[in-house]
Amino acid sequence: MNPSPSLYQTLLPAGAHWSLRVKSGSALQITDPEGTANLGMLFYNPENLLERYNAPDTLKAQHTFRLGQGHCLYSDMGRIFCGIEQDSSGWHDTVCGAMNARLTAERFGSLSYQQARNERHQNGYDSFLVELAKYGLGKRDMAACINWFSKVLVSDEGELSLDEQPRPGATVTLRFAMDTLVVMHNCPHPLTSATVYPRAPVAIQQLSSVGPLPEQCLTRDENRRGYKNNSIYNPTTCC
Repeated sequence: MNPSPSLYQTLLPAGAHWSLRVKSGSALQITDPEGTANLGMLFYNPENLLERYNAPDTLKAQHTFRLGQGHCLYSDMGRIFCGIEQDSSGWHDTVCGAMNARLTAERFGSLSYQQARNERHQNGYDSFLVELAKYGLGKRDMAACINWFSKVLVSDEGELSLDEQPRPGATVTLRFAMDTLVVMHNCPHPLTSATVYPRAPVAIQQLSSVGPLPEQCLTRDENRRGYKNNSIYNPTTCC
C-alpha cells in the first residue's frame, strides 16, 4: 500500500487508553515501534452502540484462530466493521481478552495514578471501562477484544502461551467498511511473562486515503455476504 498523508496521529504511551470515530472508507494504521506492545481494541457502531465487535463470529466465519492480513472484523449483527488491509506482523490474538486489576497487581504490583502518575500500573479491563464511560457504556457493554501485535499459540494439550519474540516496527492497516467507534488501550496482555510493567508505546495514524475493502478481504463467501449486509444497512456510506 502506498503511503498516505495522516489526518490524525498520536503516540499512545504504555498504560494509556484512547478512542476515536473512524469514517467508512477511511483507514487506520497502528505501529509497534519497539516490537513488544499489546494494543487492545474494541469496535462499536456509533449510531447504535448496541452493535459491537463479535470475536466468535469473526473467527468462525473465516475458519481461523488468529487474525491477519485479509481477515474481516465482524459486528454481532453480521456486518463488517473493517478489514485488515496490510499486516507486517501476521498473527493477532482475539481470544484472551484484557488483563484486569487483580492480575496486574499480582504480576507487577499495585501502583496507582496517585502514586506514580503516568507510570502507574494500569490494566486493560479498567482502561476499556474508562473509555466506554465517555459514550454512556459500561461493564455490560464489554466484549472480547482484539490484542494487536500479540501472537498466542496453542499446544497439543490446548494450553495457551504468548510468543514474545520482538517484532520492531510491525504495522497493521485497517480499512473501515462502516462508521466505527474505535476504543483501545496499550496495556499488558494477560499471558505476558514480563515481571516489570511493559513500557512500549504504540503509534496511531488515521490516513487520508479513502476506498472500499480490498479484494483480499473478500475472497470468502462469508465476507462477501457480510459486506453486502453493510450496503443493505447503509448504502450511502458503505464503499
